[in-house]
Order: sequence, then C-alpha cells, then structure tokens
Amino acid sequence: MGGQGGDGERERAGASCPACGEPLDPDDRFCEACGLAARAADGGRAESELPGRAAGVSDAGLARDRNEDALSLAELPRSRTVCAVVCDGVAAAPGSDRAARVAADTGTATLVARLEAGDGPEKATRAALDRASRAVADLAAGRRSAPACTYVSAVVEPRSVTVGWVGDSRAYWISCRGDRGSLLLTRDDSWADLMISRRAMSEPAARADPRAHLLTGWLGSAAAAFAPHAATFRPKGPGAVLVCSDGLWNHLPDAATLEEAARAAAARDGGLLDVVRGLVQASLDGGGHDNVTVALIPYPPLPPRPTEPDPPDEPPREPPR
Repeated sequence: MGGQGGDGERERAGASCPACGEPLDPDDRFCEACGLAARAADGGRAESELPGRAAGVSDAGLARDRNEDALSLAELPRSRTVCAVVCDGVAAAPGSDRAARVAADTGTATLVARLEAGDGPEKATRAALDRASRAVADLAAGRRSAPACTYVSAVVEPRSVTVGWVGDSRAYWISCRGDRGSLLLTRDDSWADLMISRRAMSEPAARADPRAHLLTGWLGSAAAAFAPHAATFRPKGPGAVLVCSDGLWNHLPDAATLEEAARAAAARDGGLLDVVRGLVQASLDGGGHDNVTVALIPYPPLPPRPTEPDPPDEPPREPPR
C-alpha cells in the first residue's frame, strides 16, 4: 500500500483525554480538565523506514509517560526478503522497555543471520524467538522482578509470509483486493483465548471478562513456559503484512476495520510511512491509552534497493611547487 510520500506527520486532530473524555489540543502535554498526561515526554515516538519496502511507527500514546514498545525492521541486501519485529514491554515488570528493545533488535539480527545462512523462514523464525527469549532472560540477572515483553515477527518473501509470536502482539494480513480478504494471522497468548480454545467460555463472555488480557505467554525468565508459535501464510494476491502491539488492536481489533483504516490513510497520503502514521493516529483518536506500535510490509516485497558503488580512489596529487 502506498505510493508517493505525503506531507508529514498528521496532527492528533480529534483526540480526547482517555480519562475524562475532554478534547485535547495537539500541543497539550496534560489534560486541562483532569491533569492526566496527554502526550508522551520527548523520545516517546520513533519512526523507521526501508523506503518502499517497510515502515514502522512506535508512539507512547496519550496516557503513558514513556514508550515501552520497540520495533525493528531489516532487509536482506541481496534478496526480496523483508523482516519486522514488534515487542511490547510488560508494564508490571520493571525494565520491560529494555526487554522490548533487546528482543526486537535480537530478533531481527537473528532472522537475517539465519536466513542468509540458508535456513527456511519458519526455522529462522523459531531460532530468532529462542535467541530473543534468552536475551531477555539475561536481563534478569540480579533483579527481583524479571523484565518481560511480548514478541511478534514477520518474514515477507516473494511467495510466502511467515509470522512468529509469543504474547498478544499480533500480525495481520491486509488485502489490497477489496474483497474483505484481510485476516488475523496470530492467536493471542491470553486468558481469553485460552478459555475460548478450551471451550470453557463463549468468545463474547471471555473477551468481556476482566481477566481477558492477562498474558499466558511472554519472553523473560519468569515465563511459566516458553511456547513460541510460527506459521506460514501464502497470499493469493497483493496486500501488506501488519505487525502491531495491543495499543493498535485494542481500538481496531477486526482485520476488516484495519483494512479500511489503511485504505483511508493511503487515499489521503499515499506514502507507506504515512499509511502507518495514519493507523497510529486512528488508535490515538480512539483513546490512545497505551503505547502503540505498527509496522507494515507490502506484499509482494519490492526488490532490494541498488547500492551505489564506492567512488574510485583519486590518484595522489603532486604537492604544489
């Protein structure tokens, strides 16, 4: 999705305070009505782009003092393969912003290394999950409370999409055909999904339960059981792979709704990064009470960008006489 670039970051028009509902001015740091922090402190937003191949935005949201999400994008320089990892630090565990950053960076580095070594995408995805899990566990040394995070990755190749995950960060297929063919590619490691899979509760009842978002899987030394997931999807037409933290899907959980939001953003701006900015803005307009991170990779992936050769060495000049 996307063509030419747009005119930059959209203002947070129409946003309201997640606590009291009063309108927020885009430049407000605090809600004038109730005093809740309305915007993240400096450094609460990060953007990343592989021009034409992938784009990502991570925003602290309207109610959090800092951003505990992390994203990382990578491309294989000699192939059409593009990778993305999004991680969400578990707020109840101190140091989880560092856990998310370490897991995202370790995940993409391992994906690239294993794919370049000849591993298939599912094998590389599981290796990356395992390495990221050990890297997060290593952060717990000397801590009473171990850092933890969720993890979702995508490996997008010309004929397939492979996703891996632990926790409730998600991957979606966004169809470009207009056939309502968008779908969720992952299944949350959460209390609600566990109840639904066991047929212990109906889906509406499980989703409405106060325990619905409790995690049953995550990265970190305190994880009860490390059970990573990996799956391969073969699209039948053009589209995009979206990976995100729950800050997005809490407001836009349905794949069809995400498709509509992506189409609306593409119609306004056209650029891939601007489409991602538009999706983040949709979450902020919906309340934005949590950190929100989104990465988008078009399918099929574009060829790698040509690298410019190094200029030839100039012959040494004779010193002036």
